[in-house]
Amino acid sequence: MSHTPHPSGRVREVFSAFLLLGLTSFGGPIAHLSYFRTEFVERRRWLSEQAYADLVALCQFLPGPASSQVGFALGLMRGGAWGAAAAWTAFTLPSAIVLVLFALGAAVLEGPVSQGIIHGLKVTAVAIVAHAVWGMAHSLCPDSRRAGIALGAVFTVVLVSGPMGQVAAIMIGALAGMVLCRTHDATEAHTLSLPVSARVGHLATLAFVVLLVGLPLLAWASPSATLAVMDAFYRAGALVFGGGHVVLPLLEAEVVQSGWVTPDDFLAGYGAAQAVPGPLFTFAAYLGTVMGPLGGSLLGAALALVMIFLPGLLLLVAVLPHWNRFRRWVGAQALMRGANAAVVGILGAALYHPVFTSAILGPQEFTLALTGFLLLSVWKLPAWAVVIILAAGGILITL
Repeated sequence: MSHTPHPSGRVREVFSAFLLLGLTSFGGPIAHLSYFRTEFVERRRWLSEQAYADLVALCQFLPGPASSQVGFALGLMRGGAWGAAAAWTAFTLPSAIVLVLFALGAAVLEGPVSQGIIHGLKVTAVAIVAHAVWGMAHSLCPDSRRAGIALGAVFTVVLVSGPMGQVAAIMIGALAGMVLCRTHDATEAHTLSLPVSARVGHLATLAFVVLLVGLPLLAWASPSATLAVMDAFYRAGALVFGGGHVVLPLLEAEVVQSGWVTPDDFLAGYGAAQAVPGPLFTFAAYLGTVMGPLGGSLLGAALALVMIFLPGLLLLVAVLPHWNRFRRWVGAQALMRGANAAVVGILGAALYHPVFTSAILGPQEFTLALTGFLLLSVWKLPAWAVVIILAAGGILITL
């Protein structure tokens, strides 16, 4: 392992390492985890291969953005609380700043070229989500039982619309996993060195529950737009199970169906979020900038960004003191398999509506989306390159 610098030096080390990753990590959460492994296991030797694999397993099990949670935990292990804050800030800010600038510019864009770019970004969202569904289905639904759980999740979100449908689908999937997915061999659990006391874990649990229950009550009792925004983004962040792409239907239910953001603005921002490095959750900064209640303000962007990340980070801190014991429970591994299969179904339903129905207006858009899908899945182009190509295609279609 590497030498032990002064604590303040460790925080600076964490910040500089994650800032570079925040500027260069394209390709979504799975790619981010690969970047982290290369940087912190192979190059810097902050932790062992097995310890990193266990940390990734924990963060994939919890609701929230898995790559950001892994980064937060790595910062915590390396530099304590300040290290965790440095890791999150450095990894998140580059893409958040770019998306806020895009939102401020998009509001004043006019003319066929800019409309074509926005149209192309909406089509890009179809290709990106289709590619995510395809890849996740291969890895998370490799057998008939988990494919059946995914199909059940599609039925659930179709029958029960909005965020409650997604929560119900994940809960049903997790329970089905407990019953149907126990046949696999349990993976061996290794002890992780996690600098979080049980007391801090309990406080984080309390904060998570109080905010999840209290914010909707406060937003209902008060006409404050700020409280309504805090509630919407906190709830979306708390209910995302399975990575960044799954936040799409949750956010759509919160900000589009409420009338805060137009469907066109929503999909244009989602397409732009694919073109920037770092976590997909920074899409919240774009939405906070363009939406009605606090629109056009940096306060809205900052509030949305912090609130969508907060529940996942609180949950991570809450379970870290207990994770080593929990990992030895075979039932937890079966539960994870079922919940992950349900995530594939939720994403498949979101691929059709709102993504496909809002962006694909005819055969030209379908051809462009199919091109993007093949560029991602067959020719393995990075997401940012596909965004540029499809934005150019959107200009051609519009002109």
